[in-house]
Amino acid sequence: MKVFVINPPFKAQYGKFSRESRSPAVTKSGALYYPLWLIYAAAYCQKQGHQVAFLDAPAKPLDEIQSLERIKEQGIGTRLFVLGTSTPSIHSDISFAESLKRRYPEAFILLVGTHPSALPEETLGLSASVDAVAIAEFDQTVADLAEALEQGKDVKEVRGLCIRLADGGLLRTPAQPPMKQLDEIPMAAQFIKENLDPRDYFFAAATYPSIQIFTGRGCPFRCNFCVYPQTMHGHAFRSRSAENIVNEFQYIADNFPDVHEVVIEDDTFTAIKKRVLEVCRLLVERKLNKRLQWLCNARVDLDLETMKAMKAAGCRLIIPGIESGSQEILDNIRKGTRVEQFYSYVANAKKAGLLIHACYMVGNQGETPETMEQTLKLALKLNTDTAQFFPLIPYPGTKAYDWNMKHGYVEKDYDKYVQEDGSHNTVLNLPGLSAQQMVDFCNRARRRYYLRPRYLIHRLWMGLKDPKDMKRSLKAFGQLKKYLFK
Repeated sequence: MKVFVINPPFKAQYGKFSRESRSPAVTKSGALYYPLWLIYAAAYCQKQGHQVAFLDAPAKPLDEIQSLERIKEQGIGTRLFVLGTSTPSIHSDISFAESLKRRYPEAFILLVGTHPSALPEETLGLSASVDAVAIAEFDQTVADLAEALEQGKDVKEVRGLCIRLADGGLLRTPAQPPMKQLDEIPMAAQFIKENLDPRDYFFAAATYPSIQIFTGRGCPFRCNFCVYPQTMHGHAFRSRSAENIVNEFQYIADNFPDVHEVVIEDDTFTAIKKRVLEVCRLLVERKLNKRLQWLCNARVDLDLETMKAMKAAGCRLIIPGIESGSQEILDNIRKGTRVEQFYSYVANAKKAGLLIHACYMVGNQGETPETMEQTLKLALKLNTDTAQFFPLIPYPGTKAYDWNMKHGYVEKDYDKYVQEDGSHNTVLNLPGLSAQQMVDFCNRARRRYYLRPRYLIHRLWMGLKDPKDMKRSLKAFGQLKKYLFK
């Protein structure tokens, strides 16, 4: 059966909207994530024998008219449209679904992503043009739905859906169990090779162009703000085998001559030390560490031994969510870390020769102007290779969202999650700390961090040592400079 998987257009006039980022937006650095969850679902559906077309509108970027023209070229015979969504784009996504329904009235339209997973009935209530939404992880759900439609079965038999009934009512089907055998899902890199152009995508911390992959799903940690574990994949960690992961590295090495870095996008790649060490051993054994660098999200409990093994296997950079310099706030958000850990983590990374991109966030429960200053002082003291500063954006489905809604600190207006130009917006106002104060702090912290003479000399030195690093830095700076010098 013909299935068309679409990452819909949104604010194309302003740039590339990164819908599958943890905080979707047209980003300050120009980053565009691969739509990996759509890619995996499309590849898995294709593996089950269905004909799959794929469109990533933000990658070009295409507006609605251009997108519909592309779909017209490839969409003949499509019986199932699968549309990615996000909180800030949800009304636009619904509008695009309505445009599709007018053109393909017999086709079934399914919305997927974190927003409909968190709010399935509300999402379906926005338009009768949407036939169903998928709840949580949707690879198997899309494949099962395609099979049901092809064979004329009742879609109520498909797990993991909230569907619109003939009488206008809504029905949730039983939950779709999370996939455990992740090796059964085709490699993202192979689908990217066949359907996408890596040069359309950019990750500011990675050597350009890069390939993004996931090696596991589900995060065992319980940070109250993190959207994917709470809406899509849960907290039970599941992993691809080390051999399967390294086979994808091999595929990338063999099929993407211009790609020199792999971005491992797992929420916490380093959750299980034994698995990390096995991946590293195989990368070295196959000499892939000589061909490809890689980076990953790595929690601050990572030990020096594992860091050294990762460096030897080609890891260049690790990304910790440090978030705050206040222990009280770390406890409030259930981070499960301690401020003193950050110092040893950074020291060990430097010993191992790993760079660090540190993530800081303001606006969490207990935040004050004083705790924000603690965070900035911590960031300057840790002095990692790069850093980011953002206000908390509480997304539906997270405990952070529930807490802030309960106390009246956030408006339920999804259009306000980004500004008119698609850049991040702050929807949070705390007692004694306004949204504007948080935005002003982050802008000031960013300038203070990146415009230090010490830091500028460091970046110049890194670029002289590694021309690829200079190229990456200049590309990111080209986007970031308008925010640094505001």
